[in-house]
Order: sequence, then structure tokens, then C-alpha cells
Amino acid sequence: MGKLALAAKITHVPSMYLSELEGARKGSRQDAIDGHLEIDRRCRALGVDTIVVFDSHWLVNANYHVNCAPNFEGTYTSNELPHFISNLPYGFPGNPQLGQLLAQACNDAGVETLAHDKTTLAPEYGTLVPMRYMNKDRHYKVVSVSALCQAHYLNDSARLGWAMRRAIEDHYDGTVAIFASGSLSHRFAQNGLAPEFAFKVWSPFLETLDHEVVRMWEHGEWRQFCGMLPEYAAKGHGEGFMHDTAMLLGALGWSDYDGKAEVVTPYFGASGTGQINAIFPVTPQSGASIPAPQASSAAGYTNINQRL
Repeated sequence: MGKLALAAKITHVPSMYLSELEGARKGSRQDAIDGHLEIDRRCRALGVDTIVVFDSHWLVNANYHVNCAPNFEGTYTSNELPHFISNLPYGFPGNPQLGQLLAQACNDAGVETLAHDKTTLAPEYGTLVPMRYMNKDRHYKVVSVSALCQAHYLNDSARLGWAMRRAIEDHYDGTVAIFASGSLSHRFAQNGLAPEFAFKVWSPFLETLDHEVVRMWEHGEWRQFCGMLPEYAAKGHGEGFMHDTAMLLGALGWSDYDGKAEVVTPYFGASGTGQINAIFPVTPQSGASIPAPQASSAAGYTNINQRL
């Protein structure tokens, strides 16, 4: 049936938009933009018709959610960083059919998920920034998935990713790419120090930790990485508790994944956070061992401290 053709972990730093504008930051994030353009080039070569974004800026407090409106159009200003992203126009088609298939597959796998195809809900900038560089001509349909998950288990996010792959391959008539849109370490520079850390990571510990993770990805050490992900998400200040990464790895086969990441934009610091663009080759994973659903308990509420 369908095909999952490409998977990637991508940056969405708002300074990419500043990099377009006249001023002191003009051109300063061209390497990140070029990484997005390279991922776009590969998606087009593979015949991708829809991009599914695991958006670590879409905050949710219950359930998983899929924004699959038929069309997205508007002007966006970030409530978090309005001096970085202000009055950004956007427009691209959605894919209600695929969004419904994704949500149904997740529910069938025991991960409660809601699809929203008749909605005024706008995408967050974890989706809007990459689509600005990859989808200016509205070539791709776009589906956005909530990945700033406040009260969710990483187990379930991994299972969601796997269920979505099954929906794509078993029920969708088309070709899809999935992006985990979020950083590695995500400890912002303290207020008042942001200019000093515009191109730095907050601490040597976090930078060293991130570099080791990238090394593991490039060498295909997935069993080790998946085992350390909850602690990495906590101690590394992972963006959105790294649910986007759990979703991505779940779709690829979790600890049974046998690909090796290809870095297309080398690791860089931005306002204290650690960023990258990296492609994860999609390999056959019909018998992957995905984590079982996490048993509910008040003691297990803090998801990032739960081992998968």
C-alpha cells in the first residue's frame, strides 16, 4: 500500500526566520536552512506527497492529537518569542484522510488519539518553520501531531510512532515523510544572557551529552540510546520531554532499528539549546519490539522518569 520514505530529526529554531531578514542576524542560520532544503530535495526525489510533523511546540495535557484540517492558511506570531517570529505568513494543504488513518491506527494500538479535520486549530512553529523552507510552493500536504506532551508516557509515544507507520504502510495510498521537529538539549539561556548564548549551548555538560547522542545515532547504537532516552530527556532538558524523538524511533522500529543517522546540518548551539538536522534511513522493521503500554499509576505520572 503506502510507503514511509524518509524520516528525520529537524531543527525549527526561530532564528532561521531572523536569518532571512535585514539586520545583524541576516544569514546566520543559512546552514540550518540549507539542511531543510536538502531534506526537501530528497523528499521530492522519493515522491513524498505528505509530511507528518511531530511538533514539540504543540502542547497538550491529555490524549494525543492530530491536526489534519484540509487546508492551513494564516499569519503567525510566536507567543513565546514574538521578537523572533512576527507576522510570518503560511499556507499549505492538509491531509484529512491520512490524519484519520493515523489516529485510528493509534487507537487500535491502545494509544488514545484524536484527529481534528474540522477545526480552526492552527499549526505551531515546530511545523511552520520547516514548512517555510521545504514547502513554499505547497508541494506537500501536511499533518501535524502533538509532541509537547505534558502527562504522557514515552512508551506510548513510541507506540504511536509505530502505529502511524503501520497506518501509512498498510492503509494509505501514497508516500510519506515523518519529521521529529525539536532540539536535542533544550536549556535556554537565562534571561538577560540570550545574546551571549545566541550561538552557544548552555553548558559543557549538555553539549558533551548531545555530541555523544549524535555519535550513537551515527553508529546505530539504538538499543543503548532507547534505554537511556528517559534519563536523557530529563537530565538533558529535552524539548517536549523528547516525545518527538520517541515517536520517530518508534516508527523506525525502536531499539530494533538498524539504520545509521546521516547528519545534514552539523550540531549547533542556539540560545543555549542544541540543534541538528539529521536523516534516519527507513529500513524494514516488520517484527520490531515496541514497548508495551505503560500501566497507569499516580506514581508513574512523571513520564520522563519512566524507563521504557
